[in-house]
Amino acid sequence: MTDPAVILSALNPAQQQAVTADPGPTLVLAGPGSGKTRVLTHRVAYLIGIQGVDPHAVLAVTFTNKAAREMRDRLVALIGAGQSAALTVGTFHSICARFLRRDIVHLGRERDFAIYDTDDQLRVMKRVLRDLNLDEKKHPPRSIHAAISRAKNELITPSDYSRHARSYFDEVTARCFARYQELLHDSNALDFDDLLVETVRLFDQHPTVLERYQERYRFLLADEYQDTNRAQYVLLKQLAARHRNIFVVGDEDQSVYAFRGADIRNILSFEQDYPDARVILLEQNYRSTQAILDVAQAVINRSAQRRREKRLWTHNGAGAKVQVIEGYDQDEEAQLVAAEIARLLASGAYQPGDIAIMYRTNAQSRAIEEALLARQLRYVIVGGTRFYERKEIKDALAYLRLALNPFDDISLSRVLNWPARGIGQRTQEDLEQRASAASVPLYVALQVLTAETDPAPSTGGGAGSRVRHALIGFLSLIDEMISQRQRLALGALMEWLFVRVGFREALQREYGEEEGEDRWNNVQELRNVAENYATLPIESQLPTFLEEVALVSDIDTLQEERDAITCITLHQAKGLEFPVVFLVGLEEGLLPHARSTDDRDALDEERRLFYVGATRAKERLYLLHAFRRTTYGRADIATPSRFLHDIPPDLLQRMPKRGYTAQQSSLFTNRAAIAREQRQERTQSSRRSAPEPRDVTFFAGQKVRHAQFGEGIVVSSKLVEGDEEVTVAFVGKGVKRLLASFANLQRADD
Repeated sequence: MTDPAVILSALNPAQQQAVTADPGPTLVLAGPGSGKTRVLTHRVAYLIGIQGVDPHAVLAVTFTNKAAREMRDRLVALIGAGQSAALTVGTFHSICARFLRRDIVHLGRERDFAIYDTDDQLRVMKRVLRDLNLDEKKHPPRSIHAAISRAKNELITPSDYSRHARSYFDEVTARCFARYQELLHDSNALDFDDLLVETVRLFDQHPTVLERYQERYRFLLADEYQDTNRAQYVLLKQLAARHRNIFVVGDEDQSVYAFRGADIRNILSFEQDYPDARVILLEQNYRSTQAILDVAQAVINRSAQRRREKRLWTHNGAGAKVQVIEGYDQDEEAQLVAAEIARLLASGAYQPGDIAIMYRTNAQSRAIEEALLARQLRYVIVGGTRFYERKEIKDALAYLRLALNPFDDISLSRVLNWPARGIGQRTQEDLEQRASAASVPLYVALQVLTAETDPAPSTGGGAGSRVRHALIGFLSLIDEMISQRQRLALGALMEWLFVRVGFREALQREYGEEEGEDRWNNVQELRNVAENYATLPIESQLPTFLEEVALVSDIDTLQEERDAITCITLHQAKGLEFPVVFLVGLEEGLLPHARSTDDRDALDEERRLFYVGATRAKERLYLLHAFRRTTYGRADIATPSRFLHDIPPDLLQRMPKRGYTAQQSSLFTNRAAIAREQRQERTQSSRRSAPEPRDVTFFAGQKVRHAQFGEGIVVSSKLVEGDEEVTVAFVGKGVKRLLASFANLQRADD
């Protein structure tokens, strides 16, 4: 048994109360920087080291691989590597994948399923549209897939979706949903959402399987509970139903992922689900100064959402006041950020890696990048092309996935003619049509096609013979890969594959010697990753590698030690911390976003987003906004964010405006009047100069964007009294009828 002092001595009283709570449902509401990971890991250590719980009986879930790794590392330090190895710790998706690898056979599926990432899912959706003879321009695949993903998060099946379709878009999505699932099934593949949905379905339809997991995992711990969607919520309830030892940590004030399906009601209703639950507040902050916490608290306290109020406090001292800086436009806003960063770096108090610039939308990074480049400041943009999304890496992974699962249609179609082997687009389309007609995977259609005596379809004479030879060669390659996979370790399999396919030579032919060699180095780095799996049994190396690669996220690959300024969206910043943080674009329409202004719940989420961003800062926080900002090619007077008005003036230090021309100073002084005049002028100008339309410019099914209502789908459009009346179904806003000359609808083609 472990000495209790070792586990409890480093905890404050509230943390100790949480860690030593009796078995049963427990909700820990942990403010930002209050040590929630410490509480989770020490709770596990307390259960095992002091309560004598078998490590095999503990399941801890979180949302990112980065958080799971941190949890494991801390547990190794607390209870040792041996007992830590017996724990089940991971993300929701990775743990569900593990369950399904063992028990998906109960659902009539094969264990060696592929996991399709975002790019794979989009490729499937494009094939769905082709199969259903739907135009991609009228029916954007990203929009339809997003609707399907939302439905899956709510555990809505294709048949349920079809029964409740209420619009043309819903009806199209219902058909696509059914076909999308058929193609996934034919390919023996699951997307990210399916990992959760199929696990819930497995437990629901096979109680004996659920009982086995309930009996093993008698103690459940869940991190970031406020970010759970319905599928994750139901999954935890299923597992906890027998022993009710569920320990969740979260913060309703940091729920910012509604667009991904996160449902804040899950954490708000925990006490209704478990009436005997203990609720423990963690309010002592170990990250930020009191000045930063007071500003964040002032904004979140104005939330209209039902919440349990917390008062954040710290022993870190008052710290420097939060600074508010106003630039003339977005370019000067960025220049002011770069100038202040240069000053901080010159002082010697900070390094580039200590600093983050956060913004609401990716588009804001353009001005920031230019300003940092002008001052030759090192930076990294989080959310750029990730290593595992590079073409050469995805091509290599496609071959490896085929070695594991030859029925993976997306991987097969990706490399059918890469490197080029003379198989054209017409042949590939014919192969897809054959597969669809026979309801078989492409691999089976390829076997049938190459077994026929006639030359390949859509070709003739010698050309048909060459294509047929290429198809036979490709089929032979797949069968060789399957055979080699069964006897070679992962690293050796990669080396054999790259030589057999001619990877390096193909990259140099396609991209030239210099770029081709760079891309080959990326492929070699993928080979290096294989060493991490060398200790596993050969039969487990490839499936484990592919599964973990598929579940990597942007934040997982962010190197916090990198000596560069981090430029990142507020949504991506959650879970990170920096000594210095700049929040830019604090204006109405940006933060809070224009889509939230008429929706109380959405506005509250924007407020929480500000709260999350502000509390990433440890020592210095800067809040920036621009006097005017160019949007859609038009420069407008900007209105400072209402969140700035929520902060008591004595908590802020406003930087003086400097270096402005007389005209700019006049504009600053007369902001309200000028903004009003500009709005009136735009209205009069649109009435005066808008040409009378002769025909409609919008069509049913077209995706559009409106500054206030956000994204929507055109239902119909017609000419009315010299103007075009467009009826649009907006996501979450309902159906609106708009006049095109006033609405400034933007086409939102994916």
